[in-house]
Amino acid sequence: MKRILFTCSFLMCMIVVSAQPGVKKFDPREFQANLEQFITTEAALTPQEAEAFFPVFRELQKKQRILFEEQQRMRHFRPATGDACRDAVLKSDENELRMKELQLQYHKRFFTILPPAKVFDVIKAEARFHRQAFRQMAGTRPPRRIK
Repeated sequence: MKRILFTCSFLMCMIVVSAQPGVKKFDPREFQANLEQFITTEAALTPQEAEAFFPVFRELQKKQRILFEEQQRMRHFRPATGDACRDAVLKSDENELRMKELQLQYHKRFFTILPPAKVFDVIKAEARFHRQAFRQMAGTRPPRRIK
């Protein structure tokens, strides 16, 4: 869930940054290509594995984006009554559960395409890519580790 929210937050930030003058505009196709290249390298996917895996991966991302947009609409809505607030909270919870169920469903599909160790590496690589891209976009460096 955190990964989904982080991914979507990152995309929203990229849109804001792209509206600023002098800043390179966000290109979703370039972002997707960079993400896929990073995952391919980090998870050591063969060309055949990448060819089989990424269409399913893109399908998951498309469905996650739809659920995230629904979640975002709900965040900007302030119910007027207690009952409406309860309904909004429950609907938000149900949406988060749907996101997790979708993730579980696709992870199981990934196991039919890739060995489990590579699925694990893909998930970690995707999270790492988003963190790096977010830091780069924000112009920040990663926090220093305290010894």
